Amino acid sequence: MARSGLRVSDWFFICVILVFSGVSAETNRKPNIVLILTDDLDVTIGGLSPLNKTKKLIGGAGISFTNAFVASPLCCPSRASILTGKYPHNHHVINNTLEGNCSSKAWQKSQEAHTFPALLKAYAGYQTFFAGKYLNQYGHPAAGGVEHVPPGWNYWVGLEKNSKYYNYTLSVNGVAQKHGADYSRDYLTDILANMSLDFLQYKSSYQPFFMMVSTPAPHSPWTAAPQYQDRFNATKAPRDPNFNIHGKDKHWLIRQAKTPMINSSVQFLDDAFRKRWRTLLSVDDLVERLVTRLEVRGELDNTYIFFTSDNGYHTGQFSLPLDKRQLYEFDIRVPLMVRGPKIKPNQTSQMLVANVDLGPTILDIASINVSETQMDGMSFLNVMEGGVNISSWRTDLLVEYEGEGRNVSDPACPLLGPGVTECFPDCVCEDAYNNTYACVRTIAPSANLQYCEFDDSEVFVEVYNITADPYQLTNIAKTIDKEVLEKMNHRLMMLQSCSGQSCRTPGAYDARFKFDPRQMFSGRRLIRLRQAK
Repeated sequence: MARSGLRVSDWFFICVILVFSGVSAETNRKPNIVLILTDDLDVTIGGLSPLNKTKKLIGGAGISFTNAFVASPLCCPSRASILTGKYPHNHHVINNTLEGNCSSKAWQKSQEAHTFPALLKAYAGYQTFFAGKYLNQYGHPAAGGVEHVPPGWNYWVGLEKNSKYYNYTLSVNGVAQKHGADYSRDYLTDILANMSLDFLQYKSSYQPFFMMVSTPAPHSPWTAAPQYQDRFNATKAPRDPNFNIHGKDKHWLIRQAKTPMINSSVQFLDDAFRKRWRTLLSVDDLVERLVTRLEVRGELDNTYIFFTSDNGYHTGQFSLPLDKRQLYEFDIRVPLMVRGPKIKPNQTSQMLVANVDLGPTILDIASINVSETQMDGMSFLNVMEGGVNISSWRTDLLVEYEGEGRNVSDPACPLLGPGVTECFPDCVCEDAYNNTYACVRTIAPSANLQYCEFDDSEVFVEVYNITADPYQLTNIAKTIDKEVLEKMNHRLMMLQSCSGQSCRTPGAYDARFKFDPRQMFSGRRLIRLRQAK
C-alpha cells in the first residue's frame, strides 16, 4: 500500500493547526461528515459493479438514491456546484478551462469564501480536511499556483490540475510536493487513503470534522494499481440499446458520429471500460479503510459518509467514443449513497436530488440554516431520515452546460467546421462551442421527462419520455403535446434565471404550480450561461 510521504515536521504543523483552530471541549459534538467524490463514475453503464465493499459499507448501511443528477455533466462546473450549492449560471464556472472560470481568480474572489466547507469551519466549528482533485485548473500559475489554499480548509492536500495516478504534484498546505511513479510511494488513490487515515489519527478530539476525499478514479488515464491490472479481462462495455447506433434525431454533434463504429474503435472502448473498473478497486479499498478506521476509533456511529461522482460517463452510446458533456442519462445521472446517524440501512429513495443539494444537506447536518445562504439546492437530510413524503418534494431540476470549443477548426477534421474539440482520430468530436444547452429533468408521479434547448443555429430541442424510452432513443419534441412543451419551456426559463429560494419553487408537474400560458417567453429561448469577468 502506498505511503503518504509526509515528514514528521509536516504532521507537527498539521497537529498545531488542528488543535488550536478549534472550539472548546464543552461544546456538544455535532456529527462528523465525510464526502467521497469520484471522478467520471457513471451509474447507468455499470460503474458501481466493481465497488462491492462500497455498496455494502455505505449503500447497504444507509440509503441509495436512484434519481441523483448533476447540474452540469463536466468536472469543473459540477465540482463548483457541489462546493457552492449553486447552478452554473450562478457560480459562473461553465467548463474546464480558465476562460470558463475554472479555478480562476474571478472564481476565487466571488465564490471560494462562500463554499459550504468555509461555512462549516467559520460558523459550526468543524475541522476541515481536503485531499485529492479540486478543480481542473487548480495550481495553474494564472490561478495562483499551488501556493493558493482555498479558504475554509484546516488541512489541504490539493492535486495540481487534472486527475493522475503517478507523476503529479500535490499542494500540501500551499507547499508543492512532487510524486513519481513508485507504487509504494506515489499511487494517488492510496496516497489519499493514507493521508485521510493520518488526519483521523492526528485531528483534534474536541471538534467535529468534515473530510472531503476526491479520488482520481475512474478518470483517464485509467492506471490501475499493480495488484488489479489483470482483473475484469473478460468484461466489455455494455451493449445497451443506445450503444453504437446513429442518433439521427439529436443535435448535430451526435448526428456527426460514425455508425457503426469500426471494430478497432469498439475494442478500444472495451479496453478503456475494463481499465476504468480496475481503477475503482483501489477506491473500494479506500472506502473500506476509512470505514474500518472510523469504527475502530468509535466515531462511525456519529459520522455521515456520502459517496458520489462529479458526472457520469459514456462508452459508445450513440456512437460517441469516450467522454461526458452530453445531456443524456448516462452523463448526468450519478451514484449517491449515504450512511449516518438516524439513516436506516438498506434504504432506496426515488426522490429527485442533485449535486447542488449536497452543500445544503451537509450544512443542515451541522445545524447551519441553509435559508440564510445563497445556495440554490435544498437539504435532503429529512429524506434520508424518512421524514419527507414524495408529494412534497421537488419535481424538476436544471442541467446546463456551455461547450468548450473555440471558433477555430480542428486541422485534422476541417469538414466539421470551426468550434469542435475533444476529437478522435476518425473525426468524431465530443464537444463544440455550440454544444451549449439547458435542460429540465422532471420526475413526478405523472411524468418522467427531459426537456432540453440548445443555443445553436437550429435552436434545437430534445424531449424524452424516460418511462417509455429509458435509453433516450426517440426525440419526441415534434410529437409531444404542445401544452407539455409550453410548460417545460416556461419552467426552463424560470430555472435558468433562478437564484437561491426561487430555484426551489414548485415546478411544472407540482400540484402547487399554476401554469399560465400568457407568461410564455418570446424570442430566443435559451439564456446563455453568464461568465464572470
